[in-house]
Amino acid sequence: MKIFQYFKLASNSDLVLATHNQGKINEIKHLLSPYKLNIYSAKELNLDEPEETGKTFYKNARLKALAASQATNKIALADDSGFCLNGLNGDPGIFSARWAGPDRNYQMVMQKIHDRLKFKDDKSCYFICVLSLALPNGKTCEFEGKIDGTFVWPPRGQYGHGYDPVFQPLHQTLTFAEMTEAKKNKMSHRALAFKKFIQNCFCDLH
Repeated sequence: MKIFQYFKLASNSDLVLATHNQGKINEIKHLLSPYKLNIYSAKELNLDEPEETGKTFYKNARLKALAASQATNKIALADDSGFCLNGLNGDPGIFSARWAGPDRNYQMVMQKIHDRLKFKDDKSCYFICVLSLALPNGKTCEFEGKIDGTFVWPPRGQYGHGYDPVFQPLHQTLTFAEMTEAKKNKMSHRALAFKKFIQNCFCDLH
C-alpha cells in the first residue's frame, strides 16, 4: 500500500499551514487557491513555533508539521526551505531564516552574503523546498523541489520575499523579485514541491 493513500485531501478539507511567515503563508495560499481548502495558519491560530533542531530540511519540515498537526488535531503542512550557495559550502542552507535574525532583516543578510562571495568565482546557488504533510496520528510524507540559479548583485526587484532579489534562476533574465507572483509560481522550488504534493495527495484536482 502506498503511503500517499493515507494523505488524500478533497475540497473543504481543513489544512493548517505550520508557519508564522506571512510571505510564505500568502505564497502557499496562492498555490492552493484552486483546491477550495479551509486553510488556517499557525500564526492566526497562535500556535507556538517549535525549535528547528533538525540538521536537514526534511527533519525540520517534519517536526514543524507534526507539532502543528498534534496541537490542532488537523492535517498540517509545513515547509522548510532555504537558500544555498555553492561558493559558501551550502550556507546559509537550513539557517537561511536564522541568518536574517529575529527581525528577518534580509537586506542585511544579502549584504553579508555578497561580502563573503565577492572574491569567489563560484556564484552558483539554489533554492530548495521540502514539504511535510502530517496527520495527528504521527504519519508524515515529504516532497522536495529545487531550482538552480546565480547569486546577483546588487539586489533587483520589488516582489517576492526573503532572498528573492539576489536569485536569478538559470536560463532567466529576471530575479525572483522581478517576476510577478504568477511567473515565479510556475518555476519556483516551492511550486515544484507543491506540484508533487498535489499530484499525490488530492482526491479531486478541480
